[in-house]
Amino acid sequence: MIRWLLITIIALGSIAIGVGIWLFQKDSPAYLIQFIKDKAANQNVALSIHYNGDSWIEVNEQVPLPLASTVKTIVAIEYAKQAADGRINPEQKVRLEELDHFYLPKTDGGAHAAWLADINAKDDVPLSEVANGMIAYSSNANTEYLMQVLGLTNINAVPKSLKLSHHEPLYPIVSASYIPVQLMHEKGLTKKEVVNELKNMDMDEYRNRAIAIHKKWLHEPLDKQEREKLLKVMDMDVQKIWSDRLPRATTSDYVTIMQNLNSKAYFSETIHHYLDPVMEQLMQNPANREWLMHAGQKGGSTAFVLTNAMYATDQGGNQTEFAFFSNDLTLIEQARLSRNLNSFQLKFLTDEAFQTQVKEELSHLRKGE
Repeated sequence: MIRWLLITIIALGSIAIGVGIWLFQKDSPAYLIQFIKDKAANQNVALSIHYNGDSWIEVNEQVPLPLASTVKTIVAIEYAKQAADGRINPEQKVRLEELDHFYLPKTDGGAHAAWLADINAKDDVPLSEVANGMIAYSSNANTEYLMQVLGLTNINAVPKSLKLSHHEPLYPIVSASYIPVQLMHEKGLTKKEVVNELKNMDMDEYRNRAIAIHKKWLHEPLDKQEREKLLKVMDMDVQKIWSDRLPRATTSDYVTIMQNLNSKAYFSETIHHYLDPVMEQLMQNPANREWLMHAGQKGGSTAFVLTNAMYATDQGGNQTEFAFFSNDLTLIEQARLSRNLNSFQLKFLTDEAFQTQVKEELSHLRKGE
């Protein structure tokens, strides 16, 4: 049996669901088909699959949905671009205490701690390993650190350069989680009042507050007392607002990114030299190398969101690009999608009859406007 090792590390913690390494199991690939059929009309789910250059399935592909940690793909691309042209040195040492400035325990499902445990570093790591931890383990702390190193302006130029028409700007999403506590300090608000304040806050102010908090944390990280306040404030109502305000894009946008990565022709060979080791964690598994030429992916989730973008070229030269976004999930839907997404991808990659079934059952669904 072919095993498709998805190192799908779902970030964003008790604010999200943590690290998971998914192996192919005898699950139900058809669950994803039925879920999309049931939910497509409310436009809280979207799917784009391209196969050998053909648009195989497009469901709500123009509907922007929260990306969660799938957005870290954009940061990885900018990292590789700056490494390729010499603006950053991937071997530059980064002190672990610098990453700690952006680390909030109990908010990332143990992702950052798992990365630290696996690398077994004492004092510092190369910048390349920070990027690896961002994608392979979905460390939020590493992501925020890289935003500072690479520059948000440069990172937000990536979607524009790729002509992604619906991609919203990135901002420091861990820093944004402190905005409720900040409002309580500034205005003496109760938790209920904070919820109303957040709901009425426009996105420009929200992003600017997150960026300001991020800059402050560079020199003044939260003390233990403030971290505890943050955890107490982040109940499900506040988490839902935080989740809904995450950067959004469409599956059309991300299937385009996956095509660019899969082709090995859109970006330069030098960029791929730095990008592929970060994005293509799947290829570390010897079993995958037996049937895949290359493959990469990034997934993400919150308590309400599950997203994944993947690309693969098999040894026969067949190319697949896949983007699946979902929002407003129940706990049961979240669990069932998490369990069956991997088996859906594997079956699509390896079973022509299933590819046909997917097209027949989903192609009639209305596309998002």
